[in-house]
Amino acid sequence: MRVISQRSLGGPEVLEVMEADRPSPGPGEVLVRVRATGVNPADWKVRSGHVQWFGAPPFVLGHEFSGEVAEAGAGVSAFHSGDEVFGWVTPPHGSNADCVVVPETSVAAKPAVIDHVHAAALPIAGLTAWQALVTIGQVSPGQRVLVHGAAGGVGHLAVQIAKSRGAYVIGTARAGKHEFLRTLGADELIDYTVTDFADTRNVDVVLDTVSNDYGPRSLATLKPGGVLVDVVGVGIDRTAVKKQAEAAGTRFVEFYLEPTPADLTGLADLVRQGGLRPVIQETLPLTEAAKAHELSETGRVRGKIVLVP
Repeated sequence: MRVISQRSLGGPEVLEVMEADRPSPGPGEVLVRVRATGVNPADWKVRSGHVQWFGAPPFVLGHEFSGEVAEAGAGVSAFHSGDEVFGWVTPPHGSNADCVVVPETSVAAKPAVIDHVHAAALPIAGLTAWQALVTIGQVSPGQRVLVHGAAGGVGHLAVQIAKSRGAYVIGTARAGKHEFLRTLGADELIDYTVTDFADTRNVDVVLDTVSNDYGPRSLATLKPGGVLVDVVGVGIDRTAVKKQAEAAGTRFVEFYLEPTPADLTGLADLVRQGGLRPVIQETLPLTEAAKAHELSETGRVRGKIVLVP
């Protein structure tokens, strides 16, 4: 089968189409024929060596996918050959490939109301937004939620998830993306190039997908007891921000994604109910993974980029 791999760290040009043996599922695992795989900022950060999660190359990137079960391993009863599923995988054996083997607990039935391309855009960005807002933020009706980078992969899903829970949603984005975000349900929008979002007040939950100085500046927006959730994972000194939050009677949480079958099913249910729809900016062939990385690195993607075989 084909995989997109790399022999060294570096720019998008290090990505290569390579041949690999098709894996076989072990007990409790399923072999999935990948029909689409989502692109996330984590992909180019690992590729370039900006973060070193998987050691030295070679490795196969790609953390999320949608496809069909090609083979079920011993003991698997929930899924059978031909079932349409979507889910996540942990590289170095990633989803930028024709097939991938994952534990059956890493997939859920793909919602029939969306195709593989849209389903592949959900697991990582969707679970990040879900766990930040639902598990940590415990967003409830009437609360005020501020989403930074609201038009991005995590942000545009976070806007919808917060709205589905009855929140008043404020988003930061350039003016050109405001109409797009209104169609997703955003109540108030801030062009961060013109207006200082730090002047906003009485926010219950801030979801920070930007980092850098956004964390410290966001603390002033929170009401006592509010929470700032940083989902970026790299950037400023979090220790200082945590101390500032504690002094102000608020919380700062450095988020780490821990995918669960229950949360993936929760996302799928929200899609089926019409409360969540991933937006795709670009669909590219798997062989153009380098171009996808170039687009992702601009930080200007509206929604998600998805690769297809």
